Amino acid sequence: MNNKGASLKGFLTWIGVLLVFLLISNMFLTKKSVTSLPICPSGSVNCQVSLGELFDRAVKLSHYIHFLSSEMFNEFDERYAQGRGFITKAVNGCHTASLTTPEDKEQAQQIHHEDLLNLVLGVLRSWNDPLLHLVTEVQRIKEAPNTILWKAAEIEEQNKRLLEGMEKIVGRVQPGDTGNEVYSRWSGLPSLQLADEDSRLFAFYNLLHCLRRDSHKIDNYLKLLKCRLIHDSNC
Repeated sequence: MNNKGASLKGFLTWIGVLLVFLLISNMFLTKKSVTSLPICPSGSVNCQVSLGELFDRAVKLSHYIHFLSSEMFNEFDERYAQGRGFITKAVNGCHTASLTTPEDKEQAQQIHHEDLLNLVLGVLRSWNDPLLHLVTEVQRIKEAPNTILWKAAEIEEQNKRLLEGMEKIVGRVQPGDTGNEVYSRWSGLPSLQLADEDSRLFAFYNLLHCLRRDSHKIDNYLKLLKCRLIHDSNC
C-alpha cells in the first residue's frame, strides 16, 4: 500500500474511533441527564421549587430507582441464581418487615397522608446502610458485571437524593416537621461475607429481591401521595 493509501486508512480509523467516542459520551450524558437535576438544591433552606414540582421530581426519581433495582435483580438472577434453586427457597423476611406497609393501593388509600409520608421516609432511611454495604460487597462477587456494579452505586446515590427530597416535601406539608426518625436497622452484612458461595449469593439474591419490592412500594406510595396532595384525589 502506498503512503497515500496508508494515510487515508489511518484517517478513516481515527474518524471511526472519534465517532465511537462521541457515541459513548452522548449515551453517558443522556443517562446522567435523567437524574442530574436535584429534587431541591443541597443546603437550600428555602427551596423555591413548588410542591407540585417537588413531587414530580420525587416520583420520577423513585421510578428510576425501581427500574434500576428491577434490572439489577433480574441480571443477578440470570447470572448467579440459575441452577442454585434460589427461586424454590422461601425468601427470607426483608429487614423492613418491622415497618408495617400497605400491600396494595387500596390499603394505602386508607392511611392518612402524614403517616404515609413518614412511612416513605422510614423505608428510605432503612435502605441507607444496606445500600452502602451492597456497593462494597458486590465488587467481591466473582466476575461481577460492570452493569451490576454501576447500578448498585447509582441506586445508593439516588436513594440518598430521594430521601433528601422527601424531607423537603415533608417540611412543606408539615411545616416544622421533617418526619420521625423511625426506620428498620439492617443486620445482614455478615451474610454477604459468608465463605460458602451458595449461601453468600443467596444473601445477595434475598437483599436484591427486597430492594426491588420496597422500591416498587415507594414508587406506588409517592404516586398516590402526589394525586392526593397535588390533585386532591386518590387517582
